[in-house]
Amino acid sequence: MSLINSYSQSLPQTSSSASNTTAVTKSSVQSTTTITGNTFLDSIRLPEESTIPEANDQLLKQEDFFALLSQQLSMQDPFEPVDNDQMIAQMASFSTVDGISNLNDEILNLNTVMSSSQALQASGLVGRKVLIPSDTGAISAESTGLNGVISTPSAIDTISVSIQDASGQLIKTFSVDGSAGGNIDVSWDGLDKNGLPVEEGMYSIKANGKVDGETQELAVSTYAHVSSVSLGTTATGAILNLRGVGGIKLSDVLAVSET
Repeated sequence: MSLINSYSQSLPQTSSSASNTTAVTKSSVQSTTTITGNTFLDSIRLPEESTIPEANDQLLKQEDFFALLSQQLSMQDPFEPVDNDQMIAQMASFSTVDGISNLNDEILNLNTVMSSSQALQASGLVGRKVLIPSDTGAISAESTGLNGVISTPSAIDTISVSIQDASGQLIKTFSVDGSAGGNIDVSWDGLDKNGLPVEEGMYSIKANGKVDGETQELAVSTYAHVSSVSLGTTATGAILNLRGVGGIKLSDVLAVSET
C-alpha cells in the first residue's frame, strides 16, 4: 500500500515539475523577444524579420545581368558549351549598358554645372538693357522712354510708327527714315501727342511701311532693363528678370546695349 501511495503521490509532483519547466521555458522565450528598456541590450538584439515586402521596381541592373549570365553558364550543356564569341558579345553588351548609365549621370551633372556657369555669366547683364523679340515695353519713373529696333526686309523711304497703351488706345504717331534698310533704330520719349508725359505702364510700338508697293506691318523689338538673373533649369537655362516685363530666357536675347 505504501508503494502505491508513494507512486500515486509522486505522479502529480512530476507533472507539476514538467509544467513548471515548460513555464520557465516559455518565460525565457518570451523574455528574449521583449524589449528590456536597456539601450545597449536592445541595440544588440537580433533584428526581427520584416513582414513588409521590399519594393520591386522591375528594372534589370548590371548585377541582374551578371546573375543571369552565371545561371546560363551553370545550366549549359557541357557537350555544347556557350560559344566564346557569344559570351564576349554578352559581356560587351553589359559593359555598354553600364557605360550608357554612367554617361547619363555625367551628362546630368554637366548640365547642372553649365546652368550655374551660365547664370554666373548672365549676372554681368544686371543693370544693362537687352533687346527682346517683343514690341511691348514698360514706362516707369526709372525709364521714361522706350527704345527699340524695326526690322525691314528692304529699304523703305518712310516708316510710320504708332504708340499704343495696354488697352490698344493710340497715344502718338510719328515717322522714321527706313531708307538704310535692315534694322532701323526707333526711340520714343514717353510723351503723348500733346507733349505730356504718359502714365506708367506697358506701351507698344507698332510700325508699318510700303514693301513692293504694299503696306505691311513690320517686326519690332524693344529694349528692357535687366534687374536680376535667376538660375532656371537645365531645360530653360538662365532667366533674365526684366523690369516691368517679366522673365525671359537668356537664349531669346537679341542684343545687349550699353547701360
